[in-house]
Amino acid sequence: MRNQLKTIFQDPPILETERLILRRMETKDSGDMFEYACDPSVTRYLTWDPHPDEAYTRRYLSYIGGRYKAGEFYDWALILKAENKMIGTCGFTRIDYKKKFGEIGYVINKRYWGQGIATEAVIQVIQFAFTVLQLKHLEARYMERNLASRRVMEKVGMHYDGLLDKPLSIKGQNIPVGVCSMTDSDFQNLYGTVQSL
Repeated sequence: MRNQLKTIFQDPPILETERLILRRMETKDSGDMFEYACDPSVTRYLTWDPHPDEAYTRRYLSYIGGRYKAGEFYDWALILKAENKMIGTCGFTRIDYKKKFGEIGYVINKRYWGQGIATEAVIQVIQFAFTVLQLKHLEARYMERNLASRRVMEKVGMHYDGLLDKPLSIKGQNIPVGVCSMTDSDFQNLYGTVQSL
C-alpha cells in the first residue's frame, strides 16, 4: 500500500468537479497562492502563519515540488475553471498506510468563501480516498471556533466526534480542536458502493 500510495502522489491524478480542477501545485501558482496565504483572516484558524511575501510562497511551492517527487505530499491545488485561477488547496494532511486512515485538510481564498467550493472539493477528495486509495476511515480537524470549517465537514456527511482530549499548542496558544469523521460504510450509504477506479 505504501509503495502504491507513493507512486500515486509522485504525479497526482487530475481530478475534476463542476467548477474545479484539482491538480498538483506548481511554482507558477505562487501569485494566486500568495493572494490568500498572506491574508491573516485566512490563516487565523490554520497552523501556519501568513506568508510574508511572494518569494516565500515561491520557495514553498518549490519545496512542495520535491515532496511530490518523493511521493510524500498529498494535496491538490484547487483551480477555479471560470477564472483559471488557483483559489486554495485540498487533500490529505496525513495518511496511515497500515490503518487505512487519512486526515483531510483544506484552505480557500477568502474571496470565494460561502460559495460551496470547499464542500465541492472535499467531496471529490473523499471519493478518491475511499475508491482509489481504499481507505477505511477519514478524519478532519478544526479549531473549535472555526464553525465554518465544521459546517463543511458536516455538509459532506462527516459526523462530529467531539474535541481532542487535550488542546493543541498552536501559534503559542492552547487551542481546543474538534474532530469529524467518516468511514467507508458511511460513504457507501451517502454516495453509493465503493469501487476501485
